[in-house]
Amino acid sequence: MALYGSTYAGYGFGTLVTVVIAYGILDLIVNGRWFNIAYLIETPSPYFWASMGIGLCIGLSVIGAAWGILLTGVSIVGAAVKTPRIRTKNLISIIFCEVVAIYGLIVAIVFSSKLSNAIPVSGWSREALYAGYAMFWAGLTVGMANLACGVCVGVVGSSCALADAADPQLFVKVLVIEIFGSIIGLFGLIVGLLMTGRVTPFK
Repeated sequence: MALYGSTYAGYGFGTLVTVVIAYGILDLIVNGRWFNIAYLIETPSPYFWASMGIGLCIGLSVIGAAWGILLTGVSIVGAAVKTPRIRTKNLISIIFCEVVAIYGLIVAIVFSSKLSNAIPVSGWSREALYAGYAMFWAGLTVGMANLACGVCVGVVGSSCALADAADPQLFVKVLVIEIFGSIIGLFGLIVGLLMTGRVTPFK
């Protein structure tokens, strides 16, 4: 698992570097300037940043939930072959993983309600720019927190199923650890709502 994780991270970082270099060369050829990060940030519409934040929020949350369910479900099914009694009560680990996706869905709905149809007359207002940037970073924060939460709950839930299969007295003790791990997603949800608390509709 660690080997696969490092391989994916290496491929992702390499792809990111390649895209940045390709964009810089294209920008140099077309506009006669090297990669300008300020231009890249200020040029897109605030709707772009807000929509990216909403997409990252729900997307990363669902990935985290799916990853956690994958890790937990495999262990529950595998251990239940020899110890059928663990099947029912260990489903709470699956519920904890699914709650991560619900966190992302709730925040995405809240963010979507802040979007309004607006056409700028002479450029975007400061409030609209703030709304776009705030919703992007808040969505990324919530999504990353839920991704980490889903993986954490999945790994701990997997261990909980195996520990319960070996010794039923360990179930409650490991479940407490799993509950604390699931709170990470709640922290991300709270921070995301605080970051966008002063966001006004676009105008």
